[in-house]
Amino acid sequence: MIGFAQPSQSIGHLTTESVGKLIAAAADVSLVVDANGVICDMAFGSDSLKNLGYDRWIGQPWIQTVTKESRPKIEALLRDADSQVTPRWRQVNHPSDSGADLPLSYCAVRVESDSADVSPGRSVVYGRDLRAVAAMQQSLIDAQQASLHEHWRLRDAQSRYRHLFDGSSEGMLIIDGMSQKITEANPAAHSLLADVTRKLVGASFPLGLDDPGTEAVQGMLGSLRATGKADDVRVHLADSGAELWVCGSMLRQESGMVTVLRLSRVVPDGAVLSRPGAHSLLVKLMQSAPDAMVITDLDGAVVSANESFVQLVQLASEEQVRGESLGRWLGRTGVELNVLISTLRQRGSVRLFPTTLRSDQGTPNDVEISAAMVADGEQSCLGFTIRDVSRRLSDDVRAAKELPRSVGQLSELVGRVPMKDIVGETTDLIEQLCIEAALELTRDNRAAAAEMLGLSRQSLYVKLRRYGLSDTTSEGDK
Repeated sequence: MIGFAQPSQSIGHLTTESVGKLIAAAADVSLVVDANGVICDMAFGSDSLKNLGYDRWIGQPWIQTVTKESRPKIEALLRDADSQVTPRWRQVNHPSDSGADLPLSYCAVRVESDSADVSPGRSVVYGRDLRAVAAMQQSLIDAQQASLHEHWRLRDAQSRYRHLFDGSSEGMLIIDGMSQKITEANPAAHSLLADVTRKLVGASFPLGLDDPGTEAVQGMLGSLRATGKADDVRVHLADSGAELWVCGSMLRQESGMVTVLRLSRVVPDGAVLSRPGAHSLLVKLMQSAPDAMVITDLDGAVVSANESFVQLVQLASEEQVRGESLGRWLGRTGVELNVLISTLRQRGSVRLFPTTLRSDQGTPNDVEISAAMVADGEQSCLGFTIRDVSRRLSDDVRAAKELPRSVGQLSELVGRVPMKDIVGETTDLIEQLCIEAALELTRDNRAAAAEMLGLSRQSLYVKLRRYGLSDTTSEGDK
């Protein structure tokens, strides 16, 4: 440590009060520690630390004012002061009533006194408040984490885009809005234009079309640049004469505008093989719908399902549900699928059928099902739309399903009516509610209700007459 050249002449005349002011002003917090490491006195260079109540450290061992992991650093600071080596700054943490630790950077210097009243071996400890530095470090870490999260989000988005772009059955071309050069082309576009050129990226579009087709595409591109939209055009390749549909849209990017063109082949008889239209948009809508959608055969085996259904049953991919019976996840008692299939065969459609859907781990969710049977030539299938309603059920809806008020009054009968009579009345009430619920779920189909309740039809008829529910004629009886 390099000190003053002539301290006795330059600062030897200073009073004790002046030295104290200099020490207090030299740091955010200054401590005077005796040879045993006990804090004898302290001063604050700022009110921010003084107002936190740290003046209670006076009289306590310095090592007990810090956190457990900082205690070895306090011992090292005291050793450095005893050995008279160059002071080394060390960061320690003090517990705080606010929850977050108080970070301070300390260095300790041994001082000698000429006064006989002052015990030898005392050290002056200078402390710097590192809260601002810690806040900046935390902000930097948060920014790094946010940047990393954004980086992975962009990578995921790019991966999804590349997967969809390369896997599309339509030819896709990305064209620079200014130069009209192709910047990207998917495999389907290379397949459609294979007879035209071997290299699409970097070439100017339109290319490989006959003269009317070139003029039509140029007109479409001009309309896209001017208004942002244009009608689809039907063109012919110059070499093979094959017909293509060309559809375009504009996309704004940071570097400017780009044109996205979709190419699809037209079969010789004039029918569109894969022209993007209402049907393909409907298929895309079903795949991305928030409600679960499932197509099964007439026996309930899953033929296709969208991503929402896969997520609802907590599986990884559609391949894991394909070929499985929908009844594996559907229904409270395992017979709801049979009821649905029977109703669909009779009526052709079902609306808002309440039931439950179990995930592959067994977690139940309240759902509503609307279904329809579709005949495609000799092949028929069943389509199910499943909506998760477990989070939308309100207290008012549940209150409508509660037991009658007489159930709440049963406790008043205790002491006046034998317990077996109370239990018998409660059992009858619950049995009646179960039968009513089964009839509601099966749309008054008594055969299906009996199967759902695990009763024979004769037993169900007896109970219907007993509770006065036999007035309505069910569809099954009809």
